[in-house]
Amino acid sequence: MFQDNPLLQQLKAQIRETLPTVEGQIKATERGFGFLETDKGDSHFIPPAYMKRVVHGDRVSAVLRTEKEKAVAEPDALLEPGLGRFIARVKFIRERLNVIPDHPLMKEPLRARCKGVKGSELSNGDYVVAHLLKHPLQEGEQHFLVEVTQLVAANDDPHIPWWVILAKHDLAKAEPADPQGWQAPAEVERRDLTQMPFVTIDAESTRDMDDALCVEQTEHGWDLWVAIADPTAYVSAGDEVDQEARKRAFTQYLPGFNVPMLPRQLADELCSLHEGEIRPALVARIPVAADGAAGEAQFCLANIRSHAKLAYDKVSDYLEQQGAWRPKDALIDGQIQALHRLALARIAWREQHALVFPDRPDFRFEVDDAGNVLAIHVDHRRIANRIVEESMILANASAAQLLAERAGQGVFNVHAGLDSERLEGAREMLAENGVTFTSDQLQTLEGYCQLRRALDAQPDGYLDARLRRMQAFSEMAATPGPHFGMGLQGYATWTSPIRKYGDMVNHRLLKAIIGGEAIEGPDAELIDHLAAMRKLHRLCERDVGDWLYARFMAPLAGTPQRFTGEIIDINRGGVRLRLKENGAVVFMPAPFITDHKPRLTLSAEKGQALFDDQPAFRLAQELEVTVNEVRVASRSIVVQPVIKLD
Repeated sequence: MFQDNPLLQQLKAQIRETLPTVEGQIKATERGFGFLETDKGDSHFIPPAYMKRVVHGDRVSAVLRTEKEKAVAEPDALLEPGLGRFIARVKFIRERLNVIPDHPLMKEPLRARCKGVKGSELSNGDYVVAHLLKHPLQEGEQHFLVEVTQLVAANDDPHIPWWVILAKHDLAKAEPADPQGWQAPAEVERRDLTQMPFVTIDAESTRDMDDALCVEQTEHGWDLWVAIADPTAYVSAGDEVDQEARKRAFTQYLPGFNVPMLPRQLADELCSLHEGEIRPALVARIPVAADGAAGEAQFCLANIRSHAKLAYDKVSDYLEQQGAWRPKDALIDGQIQALHRLALARIAWREQHALVFPDRPDFRFEVDDAGNVLAIHVDHRRIANRIVEESMILANASAAQLLAERAGQGVFNVHAGLDSERLEGAREMLAENGVTFTSDQLQTLEGYCQLRRALDAQPDGYLDARLRRMQAFSEMAATPGPHFGMGLQGYATWTSPIRKYGDMVNHRLLKAIIGGEAIEGPDAELIDHLAAMRKLHRLCERDVGDWLYARFMAPLAGTPQRFTGEIIDINRGGVRLRLKENGAVVFMPAPFITDHKPRLTLSAEKGQALFDDQPAFRLAQELEVTVNEVRVASRSIVVQPVIKLD
C-alpha cells in the first residue's frame, strides 16, 4: 500500500534530487554484489539487493548514498542495456518460462515469453535466442521481460558448444544452399598447363584443395608455378552465390567442424584441385634465384591437372628419411625434392631480408560424433608445411606487388608495426633492457625487421611478450601498404578463394589486369565487413575451443597430474598461462601463488611477479601447475602452482 502512495513517492523524489549522481557501467561479481565503473576510473559499490534490478554490462545513472555507514550506488536510470539479443538457458519456475543469460556473471532468471517458438516445446537447460523487451530501470517497469525467438540446442544435444557459439554471433551453422545445375566456366582464353606436374600438399582429409605447386629448375634458380582454384569462373560478381559468400566472408573453422563459405559441390568438387582432374585455375609463375630472392611474377588463366595428392606428414617423413611412404614415380619425387630446396632458400632469404614466423605448434581437437573430445593433438609445423607456407607467402607478396603497380587497389593485409601511441614507451622499455633503437628506426620496415631479429636473439621471450602488447593490430585495407609483421612491402592474399571472399575479390582484380579490362576494386564498406568477420570468426574458434578445453580438462581437477604452462599475461588478479601439452589457456589466481599475499606484487606494466620486491617470475617463463578447478559453465580452467612462493 505504501508503494503506490503518491506523497511517499514525491518525498523519495525530493530526497533523490539532493543526492549526487554518477554514470557508469555495471560490473557484476560472482558473489552477487557489483560495482559501478565510471569513465574516469572510479568504482562505486552496489549491494546485492540493487543488483537484482540490473545486469552486468548495463550503462546506468546511479544515486550515491550512505547505507549502514557504507557508501553505495543505487542504479536509478537505464542509459544503455547490457543485453539486447543474447543466448540464454531455459529455466521454468512454477511452470512459468524464465531464462538465464549464458554469461558467467548473469545468474538471475529473467521472465520470458515466446515468439516464433512454442514454450511447450522447451525444457529446462535448453539454449535459446532471446531479446530484451523490458528493463526494471525503464520508466513504469518493475521487472525484466525477454522474448524467446529461437531454440538453439536442446539440453541433451551433443553439439551444444558449436551451435551456441554460432548462434551467439548470428552465424550460419550449415553450408550455403547449392543452386544445382552449375554451368561450365565461360569460354575465356586459358593456357593448357595440364601436362605440367602440379601437386597438392594438404592434410590427409582435405577435400577443398585450392592450391597446387610445380617447380622448374632454371639456369639461375627455379621457376615456381602456383596454381589456385578459380571459383570466380563459376561465380559471377553479384549473383546469389556471390552475395552469400560476401555475407559469410570466410569459411568458419571450428574445432572438429567447419562451415563453408561456398556450396560444398563447388568448394569440394568442381573447383577443388583433385588429382587427375582438369580444373580452371589462376596461375602465377614466379622466378626465384638460387639465394631465394624472387623476381617479378607473371599471372595467367590456365587449365591445370594435379598429378598427385600429397599429405603433409607423408612428405615430411619422406624428406626426413623416415616412414614407409614413397612418391609414386620419379616425376613426383623430383617435384618434392625441388620444392624442398626452393623452400629452404626462401626461408634463408626471409631470415635475412624479411621476417620468419617462430615455430609454434597447432593444437587439433579429435572429436567424436557425440561431441566428446577424445584427444588434443599437437601438430608441429614440419618441412612439408613450410614448403606450402613459403610458396603461399611468395605468391601473395607477388600479387600485392602487381595489384599495387597496376591497379592501386585490392584487398591488402597491412600491419603498421608498433602502435604509434605506444611507440615512445616501447623505445624506452627496450632501452631499459639493453636493446637500443631510435623512434625513427622503429617506424621503418627495415628498422622493425632489425628489432624483431634482435628480439629473436634474446635468451628468452620476455621482451618479445612485452613488446607484443605495444604492437598495432593487423588490418585489411583497400590500398597498398607494408606488412611489418611479415617484414614485407606488401601482402594481398589470393591463394584461398574457396575459403576467403577477399581472395575472390583479388582474383577478379588479377583477371581484369590479365585481360586488360576495367578494374573495380573493393569499397570501404566491404573492407570493414571483411575485417569485422575475420575478427568474429577468430573469436568463435577461440570460444568453442575454450568450451571443449573445459570439458576435456574437467576430469583432471584435483588430480596430481602436472602441466607446464607458459605465462602469457600477468595482472593484479593473477596469471594466465598456455599449457604446452595441449594449448589450453588457464588462470592462476593471485591467492594460489603464495600464502603470503601482502608480499606479492603482480605488475601488468612490467609483466612480472615480485615477491618481497624481488622478481619471482615473468612473461614467457614456464611454470609447473596442476588443475585446481574447472568451471564448464563459464569455460574457465583454474590452476595452482606445483611450488608456491614462500
